Amino acid sequence: MVTPAGTLESRRLPASGAGPSPDRMFLGSEGALGIITEAWVRLHRRPTFRLATTVRFADWEKAVGAARALAQSGLYPANARLIEKDEAKFTEAGDGASHILVLGFESGDHPLDHWMRRALELCADHGGSWDEGSLQQKDAQRSGAAGNWRDKFVRGPYLREHAIARGVMRDTVETAITWDRFLELERKVKDATLKAIREVTGREGSCTVRFTHMYPDGPAPYFTWHGLGDKARLPEQFWAIKAAASDAMLAAGGTITHHHALGRDHRQWYDRQRPELFARALDAAKNTLDPRRILNPGVLLDP
Repeated sequence: MVTPAGTLESRRLPASGAGPSPDRMFLGSEGALGIITEAWVRLHRRPTFRLATTVRFADWEKAVGAARALAQSGLYPANARLIEKDEAKFTEAGDGASHILVLGFESGDHPLDHWMRRALELCADHGGSWDEGSLQQKDAQRSGAAGNWRDKFVRGPYLREHAIARGVMRDTVETAITWDRFLELERKVKDATLKAIREVTGREGSCTVRFTHMYPDGPAPYFTWHGLGDKARLPEQFWAIKAAASDAMLAAGGTITHHHALGRDHRQWYDRQRPELFARALDAAKNTLDPRRILNPGVLLDP
């Protein structure tokens, strides 16, 4: 990594107990501490075995329970996205009657029938059902409900400018939380977001959720909201809604961002999330590596 104070290089190791990791310090610093010019990456064999299906759930809490069981099972699916029924209907991944779990396994080493069967047993324990025929499809992850969701997910961002031109605001906020606190966080974020949309626009809006990542300790909920605003005041209306959602997310114990990074958009919530003593330690690192504070000013720390 190149910094104004000089260059540095960490060792290529699978793991190390030699103090705090330089890699972890610099990854995620968003260019505020230096510029990464070279890195090692891990490669995986290209998958030659694939299995995928869509599991349906009538009850949201049971669907969340199934997701938790999968995340803690050691099965490590390549894809496990839990999508609530309203978002599934919006993306044509479902008819709005069921919450769906897009489930897939991939391997460059071995067939996956045993892994998929055990995953489906866990889903069945929580009231899940699926189409056996989809397991025989060669490209199940690109067809049916899973394919429809994937298509909308990839194409959605390209429609944003057209929606804005019609006064339709759409944004996402994402976080991570432990399993025991997820349902409360979901309720608070949805309530705050929908209330803000009503107050700002005078109309009802929508706010849906899906899991974009799952860990043994908890999920990464990804909220999508829509509101029809006043085209003369869209920036102000947008930020009022985003702020309400972000406030609720942080107050419920989540992180301000799971994978979208901070930039300047999330800076005020990042300042509230991080411990003050850590902020001072990070500031000292900034002064050491970038004493004139010329790298990405305003990101992570004040200019």
